Amino acid sequence: MIREIGEVTAVNENWVTITTQLQQGCGGCKQQNHCGAGILSKALPNRRGEVEIWLANPPALGSNVELWLPEKAMLKFSLLLYLLPILSLLVGAFLGQGIFPNNEGLVILLAFASFGFSFYGLKRWLQRRDLQVRELMQINILPSNQP
Repeated sequence: MIREIGEVTAVNENWVTITTQLQQGCGGCKQQNHCGAGILSKALPNRRGEVEIWLANPPALGSNVELWLPEKAMLKFSLLLYLLPILSLLVGAFLGQGIFPNNEGLVILLAFASFGFSFYGLKRWLQRRDLQVRELMQINILPSNQP
């Protein structure tokens, strides 16, 4: 299970908005100036994540909560997000080479068009799957004296 701590920032009847501070890199090694996570955390220091979820017994505004998501679900969505665009780029390039064998510019254009279309398709598909992710997520309300 993947665990994240968040704060309840809005309550509208049973709909609760939970805001989390996105990871700022591991900070566990001396290579933070050279590693991708360390550089990204310095470039975007105040990144926040937000999820809106329906709860039968919503916690009070300002409460700290634990969000739990199964690793299998995160792995599935991560693979889709990383693998599908790369595969669509390659398929677009091979398809473009077959259609336009003597025009490298059109091959590149078709490859990038398929790459971009994969992100559009993923965004639409993931918006419909948002409910599925919310159903998989478990929420535990933390006592007020814990961070």
